[in-house]
Amino acid sequence: NLNENSVYHIDHYLGKETVQNILTTRFANTIFESCWNSQYIDHVQISLSETIGIGSRGNFFEKSGMLRDMVQNHMMQLLCLLTMEPPTTFDADEIRKEKIKILQRISPFSEGSSIVRGQYGPGTVQGVSVLGYREEENVDKDSRVETYVALKTVINNPRWLGVPFYLRAGKRLAKKSTDISIIFKKSPYNLFAAEECSRCPIENDLLIIRIQPDEGVALKFNCKVPGTNNIVRPVKMDFRYDSYFQTTTPEAYERLLCDCIIGDRTLFTGGDEVMASWKLFTPVLEEWDQDSSPSFPNYPAGSSGPKEADALIERDGRSWRPL
Repeated sequence: NLNENSVYHIDHYLGKETVQNILTTRFANTIFESCWNSQYIDHVQISLSETIGIGSRGNFFEKSGMLRDMVQNHMMQLLCLLTMEPPTTFDADEIRKEKIKILQRISPFSEGSSIVRGQYGPGTVQGVSVLGYREEENVDKDSRVETYVALKTVINNPRWLGVPFYLRAGKRLAKKSTDISIIFKKSPYNLFAAEECSRCPIENDLLIIRIQPDEGVALKFNCKVPGTNNIVRPVKMDFRYDSYFQTTTPEAYERLLCDCIIGDRTLFTGGDEVMASWKLFTPVLEEWDQDSSPSFPNYPAGSSGPKEADALIERDGRSWRPL
């Protein structure tokens, strides 16, 4: 048997520069870390949207589905990096310990109320007609495999008490993008509620971490429009990797393979971390396996996903940000 220290569990998302930058954004910038908690944050959305279908991977996807393929690994890593406490040192084991603590504090999921699934049907993606999932090569014509997952979760610790996290991942959607949106609470001050401002309601401040494409970080905040009236409008500061550093970031696997060769385990998941994530989702998969007739397909290719996903967040008085 191999020793755990000899095993490098690869999640290629951890090799992306924008994912690595999450901890730097948090812990190297007082303006962010000081308000990275339930006192200032209303909720968080993590979206992983793909325009592609399954291509020639029908045999593989029929045995995996979206939850296994994207949610249990990539999305949970994003969630952990976004919410973990600062490690004592920037060391692989210390970072892993903090991520495991987050996974252990996530409440169990229940079908319908905190997690929903979907499967794409025929539709049009970027002007091109495409098949539904059940018409794809090597896919069962009555397949019950999900190509979309949306969930709501909470993290039961003091930092995140009462803050909901909404995650969604899907194939054959309207746009290709992966991003994290941190939506801050509205200002407690009602200084700009004058009549002349009734047509410009104050919006929540918003921090957007773009994982791909257009890698970068954007901050939306409210600003007074020049003039004699108190008109407020949201504006955006936008940092982009390519325009600022004027260099091409290495591919995720390039970085990970290099780290593997030199023995740096910082960007790799540990076996105990992987098991903690599976412990959360195995009951969901078992419940889905018992459901012999889900209402599939339940969203057309080229859309933003199933209506059940909209209902999941709208029952809390919130809505998904546009893809």
